[in-house]
Amino acid sequence: MATLNQKENFLKVLKGETPEYVPVSAFGPGRKPLYTMADPSVIGNFRGPQGGLDPWGVPFITNEETGYAAIPRTHDFILEDVSNWRNIIKMPQMEDIDWELAAQRDIERIKPDPEQTLFTISGYADLFQQFIGMMGFTEGLCALFDDPEECEELFDFMNTYCKYITKNVLDYYKPEGYYLLDDSATKLQPFISVEMFNRFFVPRYKECLDMANERGVTIFYHNCGRCEDFIPPMVELGVRAWDPAQVENDLVGLKKRFGNNLTIIGGFEYTMPSTWPNVDEEEVRQKVRDTFNNLAVNGGYVFSGGMTSMDRMNPDVQKVNGWIKDEAEKLSVVMYK
Repeated sequence: MATLNQKENFLKVLKGETPEYVPVSAFGPGRKPLYTMADPSVIGNFRGPQGGLDPWGVPFITNEETGYAAIPRTHDFILEDVSNWRNIIKMPQMEDIDWELAAQRDIERIKPDPEQTLFTISGYADLFQQFIGMMGFTEGLCALFDDPEECEELFDFMNTYCKYITKNVLDYYKPEGYYLLDDSATKLQPFISVEMFNRFFVPRYKECLDMANERGVTIFYHNCGRCEDFIPPMVELGVRAWDPAQVENDLVGLKKRFGNNLTIIGGFEYTMPSTWPNVDEEEVRQKVRDTFNNLAVNGGYVFSGGMTSMDRMNPDVQKVNGWIKDEAEKLSVVMYK
């Protein structure tokens, strides 16, 4: 029988210790999350289902196809020519903010369960996503190739605000975790080379993440898709957990390389077979077992994942996800016996 509550057990994983049981990330109604993924309200609520403007004035929109997850408007971008950024991009407000009151209200809004959920918050340091939101993928990626010096000057300007948010979030919110959410990869490949990642983003991330490291705050890195090429420099910057670690990456290889110095959160997907809706239950359960055997040995792993379908209300999808959940929770408590 477990003696540690969910958060205590999760903290052992993050510290590189072998936990009592394999954490299973929040899976279904009634489950408390392992950690919060919240934004400070001072940057606005543009990521919510209503959309809105981000601090730079980028419009975010939602629709049914995205499940009402907000994305930058996909046309009429605010910045067409990166060399013109000084005339377009203005510094967001950094004065007359009552950070103590903002922290008090946000913590009350987020309401993390102190025994179940690690209080983790963003410092709004997602420079790649912010930049692409301003210019769009076509013009933004071309600008990185064609005018790298201007891009670097823009990133330094933007990072002034990122560092401001990060410092005040760390000082006033006193979080247990800091997360950097910056999706910079597709399902198959990163959007940019490792060389460009190291030039444009790593040194600027470091300026923010150093503040979290100095305060002993656990750093989480959110990057979807096949972004494994970016994981080594991020671990060097102090990242302790990567979520979602998707199956397109060499997760076994990364596990061997970093051991328990990097917590892998994810690692599981079940793709709809050609025989759908006929699914072999044992095959599904075996895939869960294989994932535990490959990634959970000695710790450093949090199980998360399910069937790769957006139609989560479909009874057949729910049935398969039920098998996945059941098998994961069975294995969770016996893995380290």
